[in-house]
Amino acid sequence: MKRVDQPVPVTGLGCLCAAGGSVPELTDTLFAGQRHLAWREVRGRRYPVFQLNERAAPPRYYEGPECLRCGRLASAAAREALAHAGLVRANDYSPLRDRRVGVCLGTTVGSAINNEVFYRDFRANRRPGIEPIRQYLRANPASMVAQEFGLTGPCQTITNACSSGAAAIGHAAGWLRTGICDVVLAGGADMLCNVIHAGFLSLLITDTSPCKPFDRNRRGLTLGEGAGIVVLESPRSAQERKAQVQAWLCGYGNASDAYHISTPEPNGTGLRRAIEQALAEAGVGPQEIDFINAHGTGTPENDRVEGRLFPEMFPGTPFGSTKGFTGHTLGAAGGIEAVITILGLQRKCIPANLGFEEPDPEFSGRPVTENTPVAGRWGLSDSVAFGGNNVALIFQESSR
Repeated sequence: MKRVDQPVPVTGLGCLCAAGGSVPELTDTLFAGQRHLAWREVRGRRYPVFQLNERAAPPRYYEGPECLRCGRLASAAAREALAHAGLVRANDYSPLRDRRVGVCLGTTVGSAINNEVFYRDFRANRRPGIEPIRQYLRANPASMVAQEFGLTGPCQTITNACSSGAAAIGHAAGWLRTGICDVVLAGGADMLCNVIHAGFLSLLITDTSPCKPFDRNRRGLTLGEGAGIVVLESPRSAQERKAQVQAWLCGYGNASDAYHISTPEPNGTGLRRAIEQALAEAGVGPQEIDFINAHGTGTPENDRVEGRLFPEMFPGTPFGSTKGFTGHTLGAAGGIEAVITILGLQRKCIPANLGFEEPDPEFSGRPVTENTPVAGRWGLSDSVAFGGNNVALIFQESSR
C-alpha cells in the first residue's frame, strides 16, 4: 500500500496516572503487572477508582485563578514531554518562544465540572460564590498549558467524549503536515470528579470491583484520572535539532457510528472505518500490525465490538487493554494509551490485560494474559467513545 501522508516524528513522551507519576514509573508498573487502586464512596457504596496519590499529584506551577486539577495534570505531562524531547533545559522554557509551538488537548471533564462546593451550597439554599462560575468560563487545559509555557501557536481543546485525546493527536499531526507550526503538544487530560462518577453510576456501567476488560463476567468500567501528552514535531524541525525520534505517527482515522448516544454500533462499522482510514494513511496492511492497544473499558457492549472486530480484521494479532492499570481516564485515555503504545514498540513487548480470566463465548477475541513479546514495528491504538466516535492511531518504531 502507498502511504498517503508523511510520517510525523514523536520526539517526547509525558504521562502521569494511577500507574505512575512519570513515563518511567508507568513503564515499571505496566510490566510488573501491578495495580494501584483507591476507593470512593458514592451513595453509600464503595467503588474502585484509579486516582493519583498525593506523591504523584502535580504541584501548582501556573498560579492563575483558573489553574484547577485537570490543567495541572496536563501541565505536568507537558513538562515531562518537553524535557524528554530535549526542547527545554532545567526550567528554562524561553527557547520555545522562538518556535511555532501549538497545543492540542482532548478532555471530557475538563477543568470545569468540579465545582462541587458551588452545587452543595446551591442545593442547601445558600448563596454560593461566583468564583466557581468564573473558573468554569476560564478553565481550558490547552489554554492553561499554552499560558504556562508561553506558547503562541495554535491552541485547541477537543471534547469528543472518550476519543478526545486520540483525536487531538491526529488533529495535531495535520497542523504539522500543513505547515501551521513546527512543534505540537498533543494528547489528553482528565480528572476524577464526583459529578462525573455519579453520572456513570446512573448509566449502570460502573463495576463495584476492578474492571475486567474482555472477560465474560465484566460488569463495567473503573474510572481513572491522568494525562498523556506527546511532542509531535515536523520532520524538518526534528532533523535540524538532531532530535531523538521515539516513534513515528503514520496513520490517523476518525469515523462516526451515527448509531446511539452511548452504545457503539454492534458490528463495529464506525471503528472499522476509522481503522481502515489509519491503515490507508500509514500505507500498511492489517497483516503488518504487530499489536493492538485496545480501548477495552470492561463494559459489555464496547468489549464485544472489539472482541469481534479484531480477530476478523487482524487474525492472530495480539491485543490487550491497559485500563486494568490506569482505569478509564475518559478524554485522557487516547493520550495515555498513545504513550503506552509507543512504549510497546520500544520494548517490543506489551503488558498483560489485567482482569481477564474467563473467555466470553460471544466473541472469539482473547486478550494477552501476560507480558507478551511482539515484533515491535507497527502498533495500533484505538478509542471508542460515546456518541459513536471512533479514532485509530498507527505508530511505527523509530528505526525506519
